[in-house]
Amino acid sequence: MIYRRRATPLHAARAAAGCAYCGALATISLLASSPFVLVATLVAVVAAGAAAGVGRELRRAAWIAVPLGLLVATINPIVDHNGLTVVARLGTVPWLGELDITLEAVVYGLMLGLRAVVLIEAFALYSAAVDPDEVLRLFRRVSYRSALTAVLATRMVPVLARDARRMAEAQRCRPARPAPRLALVRALAGGALDRAVDVAATLEVRGYGSARRPPRIRRPWSRHDFAFAGAAVGLVALVVGAGLGGVAGFDPYPALHVDAGPAEALLSVAIVAVALAPFAGRRGIVR
Repeated sequence: MIYRRRATPLHAARAAAGCAYCGALATISLLASSPFVLVATLVAVVAAGAAAGVGRELRRAAWIAVPLGLLVATINPIVDHNGLTVVARLGTVPWLGELDITLEAVVYGLMLGLRAVVLIEAFALYSAAVDPDEVLRLFRRVSYRSALTAVLATRMVPVLARDARRMAEAQRCRPARPAPRLALVRALAGGALDRAVDVAATLEVRGYGSARRPPRIRRPWSRHDFAFAGAAVGLVALVVGAGLGGVAGFDPYPALHVDAGPAEALLSVAIVAVALAPFAGRRGIVR
């Protein structure tokens, strides 16, 4: 997944605000236990991706997130035998014993799968909408070399993927039998090493690797920075406040219990509204 600069409020915000915003959406999926909150968070992530112009990237991430979520939802009822409402008796299974599928385990598995989907989509939004170079500058005062290594490694992944696709397409154009996968991996690894040497030489010429840290660049916070940082704080405060107030409760075991009322509906709407509020202001965006 490659970052591309777009004329959207999220792309105009600084990396710290963007990281806080995407991190808040991911944190909600970890803190929340109510299915209504998780669904609202997923809607907020997808809508934020559409507003940021990265809907295609989120759809690509869904090809990984949805099968993973279904896998988690399928495995949980098989390995988790808690719950009082038995919906299927599959007899005795080796290494698993008496296999009884309960409604509570099925619902909790769906919750875990939905949580995995929301997490992956939130990180996909971060990868597509937050500038990795600005993230590097965030950590340059803490650990400059480690941050540089992480960003370069992240940048190299799509480059190597493109190299692999080009090699595979070139092999398909040959009339002879395609080369084995081992040969493709060997050629790709050799190209990666050559590219790493070139990058290292380029960085050395530009002065990277010296002991002196780069000067700190101070940039005033814009309205978009405050908007997304405020939205991040508001999202976490909503979920934490709801948990402390006993709103949107969910208890799968031993008997399924889900709070579903006006308070839960209002909380879900508030999560989506707060997440999308920063996209309302488009002044100051450079096209």
